[in-house]
This record gives sequence, C-alpha cells and structure tokens, in this order.
Amino acid sequence: MIEPGSLIRSLSGRSAARNYHTFVINEIGHGIVTGKFPVGSILASDAVMMETYGVSRTVLREALKTLEAKGLVEARPKVGTKVSPASRWSFFDPQVLFWHFEAKPDRRFYESLFDIREALETRAADLASHRRTAEDIRIMKYWAHQMDIAEDGIEPHLLAALEIHRAIAESSGNALLRSVTGVVELTMVLSAKFAPQDDIRQRHANYVDQHNALVGAMERGDKTEAVAVMLSIIARDKAQTMSVFG
Repeated sequence: MIEPGSLIRSLSGRSAARNYHTFVINEIGHGIVTGKFPVGSILASDAVMMETYGVSRTVLREALKTLEAKGLVEARPKVGTKVSPASRWSFFDPQVLFWHFEAKPDRRFYESLFDIREALETRAADLASHRRTAEDIRIMKYWAHQMDIAEDGIEPHLLAALEIHRAIAESSGNALLRSVTGVVELTMVLSAKFAPQDDIRQRHANYVDQHNALVGAMERGDKTEAVAVMLSIIARDKAQTMSVFG
C-alpha cells in the first residue's frame, strides 16, 4: 500500500523503506506502465525473474498476484504471465498512478486525469462547504499556514496543499470521494514537474492565495465560492501540466 504524499516525497529523492515484495511489484509495475514490458507481451519465466530480482518463488508469486489484482497482468496456463491491456488497469490505485509519473507524457491520459479530478473535487468542495466541522476547518487552516511558510520548498509546499485537498475530501462525508487523493497528488506533481522554473516564489505565493481563498470559502460555508476556487486551482494545475505539449 502506497501512502498519500509518497509521490511528492520522491521529488527530493527520498524513497520509502521497502521489502523484497514491494521491490518486485515496483520493478514490474513500473516497467509495464512505462512501456518496458509492452501490453500483450509475456513476462519472463519465474526462474528468470527470480534470478533477475533476487527473490524466492514465493515472493515473486505474491508480487504477481498483487499486480494481477491491479489489473496489470494475467496469468495464463501454459502461456505465462501476460501484460494486460491498459483498459483493465486500476487507474484509481495510487501505486498505478505513481508509476505514471515517470511514463512518457500522454495528452489524452493527462486530460482524463483532470476531467476526473474536476468532477470529483468540485463535488467534494460542494459537500464539504456545508458538512465540514470546526475541527475540519482547523486542520485546513493549519495546512494553509504550512503552505505559506514553505516558501521555495517544493516538497513541503505540495504536501501541505495535498493535505488541504484530503481534508476537503474527508469532510465531504462521501467515502468514495476520498479515492480522488491519488489523482490529485499525481496532477499536482505533474504540474510542478512541467511548470516554468522561473519566478517559483511568485507561483507559490499565488497557489497559497488560492488555497487560503478555498479554506475561507469552506469556513463561511459558501459552496459557490468553494467550487469556483477549486476550479481555478485545478485549471492552474492543468495549464502547467499541459504546457509540456507546447
């Protein structure tokens, strides 16, 4: 299970501690999503993969079962383990989304990410604006302050922003809307990755202002303003992400 914020933390080169099981899952899953193991191809035999990754048959089999549960592979008798079509992948799985960060930019996929984020986060903002509690607002204000003091630190800046969006999803009262966290994190990181490298401090300041406005609308219970500000935040992230295509 990948924790929220793991992709953001990877920007600084820090990786979470891993065991052999997660190592094999990451190596094969990353290879599938980035195209090293193309859709429709048959993975190497168990013996070859055991030697390649330095793991036992038990560890390898458990890793492949996990990847099969994510829709990335399919075990076929007398054929082997086949890479499944992308249409079967579990795209809301945070780990699958994580692997897409290093995949080749795909305009249609990026547009799909923002379509889903817009649909779900605006609904979350709508619901949270009248379901939030005083404690929810306190948490949002705390993370807004953490964004403000992060200055040029991209990792703490994005982690704080993500926590605000997670708090909104939580306070919406809709458990299914919490599943958008992985999409939000990936789109935030893609936005940071492809943004111009000049005037970073001003861009951060503008992002802080947007999130302060979002938290303010939440505190006032102004759902119209909350949805409008959420849309402006998503539009900003989308514009920076899509700039990679010129």
